[in-house]
Amino acid sequence: MRNSASDVAEIRDAVHLCIDMQNIFAPGGLWATPWMERVLPTIASIVARYQTRTIFTRFVTPLDPEDRAGQWQNYFRRWHQATRRHLPPSALELVPALSKFVPPAAMIDKPAYSAFSNPGLAGRLVDKKVGTVVISGAETDVCVLSTVLSAVDFGFRVVIVEDALCSSSDVGHDALMTMYRTRFHGQVDLMTAEELTEFWRE
Repeated sequence: MRNSASDVAEIRDAVHLCIDMQNIFAPGGLWATPWMERVLPTIASIVARYQTRTIFTRFVTPLDPEDRAGQWQNYFRRWHQATRRHLPPSALELVPALSKFVPPAAMIDKPAYSAFSNPGLAGRLVDKKVGTVVISGAETDVCVLSTVLSAVDFGFRVVIVEDALCSSSDVGHDALMTMYRTRFHGQVDLMTAEELTEFWRE
């Protein structure tokens, strides 16, 4: 059961992490996420409201599979079309509806699923005295999941905007929403974009 509005604390000292809203995941992309078009207006409205507090992430694939360690090599041998040797550079760019916000929004690249696989992110947030990360983007059950768990491990409060997530798997998305509601009380809050504007006032 999702926390009621009365249970949710005001959001302070927050940053919006918008995960991997890139052309590769858009309709027609190699890893197309069918829901992206549906949630894009909601994400754009969040970014427009909190432009200077938004950090976009981009999942940047290696030039060749051998450029990554361990099982990532097998992964990118399977998905050799996704390596930068074969992928058009535009595929890794943010979708146009969001790229227009950079700047003032910031953008960082990451080599793996979690936003925190960019080694500078955690320190950047700590330096800015960020206590809460507000998370939107793609995909609910892969990069968003990894980012949420990393943020929890670092001690950040996590706010997931549930109508600003997209996945290529309905089953995966629904399972993760259930897990967040039942297993991370006190560390993870779920709310809608409308509720976000109520609780996060700059």
